[in-house]
Formats: sequence, C-alpha cells, structure tokens
Amino acid sequence: MDKTAPIAEYMTALPHTVGSEQTITFAQKLMQKYDIRHLPVLHGGELYGIVSDRDLGMIAGLNEVNPDVTTVEEAMTQEAYTVSKDTPLFDVLQAMLEHKYGSAVIVVRRSSSKA
Repeated sequence: MDKTAPIAEYMTALPHTVGSEQTITFAQKLMQKYDIRHLPVLHGGELYGIVSDRDLGMIAGLNEVNPDVTTVEEAMTQEAYTVSKDTPLFDVLQAMLEHKYGSAVIVVRRSSSKA
C-alpha cells in the first residue's frame, strides 16, 4: 500500500445516501439491499451526519421505538468523520484507528466565488 496515495483512489465514488427524514426501516432495507454498513445522512442536499447498521439496530430494538415511523435523524451521529479526496489514505486509516471511526466521508469542498 502506498502510504501517500490519496483516499480518492480507494473511495466509493457515488455512495448511497439516506435523507434524515427517512425511516429506520427504509435505511435498514437500503443497507441490506446494497450490503453496506454506513450511510451518509443528507438534509437539504447537504451532509447532516452518518448512520451505521449498528446505530439503526440499537434504536430499532428499543421497545418504545417503531422503526417504520422513527426517522434516521434520531439514530444518526451528527459528527461524521470527513476528509478531502486528497487526504493520504494512511492518514485516514490512522485517524480511524485512533478515534475508532467506522467510516470516513470524503467531501468535496465547494469554493465560494464572489463576483
């Protein structure tokens, strides 16, 4: 493994996402269908958080929770670990190990142009 290679060489280019207002059941079915464990959560088209299959399972397993009504927002983590596509893979892996992150979301920062 090239420690200096950017994460862009290893990332999923078009990851599946879920809206914050979608239900836990919807997110679980999406994860099962595509055999994935994490979904970036969007709200208004912007990254809002991250949810894992474990998060969803824990919330859905509570007696007072109806996964067909309860939203992803109630199960997600708002602080997703994000990096730019140019971040070296080794740096991402090191941070994931150190902080016990289950995933990294690669974001493209939009530059604001002022005319």
